[in-house]
Amino acid sequence: MNAGESGLKSRIKRALIEELDLRGKSEQDIDDAAPLFGEGLGLDSLDALQLAMAIEERFGVAVPEGEAGRAVFASVDAIAEFLVQSGAAGSNAPEAG
Repeated sequence: MNAGESGLKSRIKRALIEELDLRGKSEQDIDDAAPLFGEGLGLDSLDALQLAMAIEERFGVAVPEGEAGRAVFASVDAIAEFLVQSGAAGSNAPEAG
């Protein structure tokens, strides 16, 4: 993993923690490849909607709906891959703070 990917995944994890109010979680607690829903991080459908809006706002991309959207949110790795493919990985979109 290069420094750009590492920074991008860190930004994604920060968005997860801040937007979904994952108290007691740190970036190190979230495995890049672990599922975000179900047995992994344990997110639910309301979290998915909130996360989609946060990713769109923070990275300036449109998240697909349906099955394509589910694939995007499979893991931190999947979100990072989607952002790279969307050209948003180097985005200077303002981060919520």
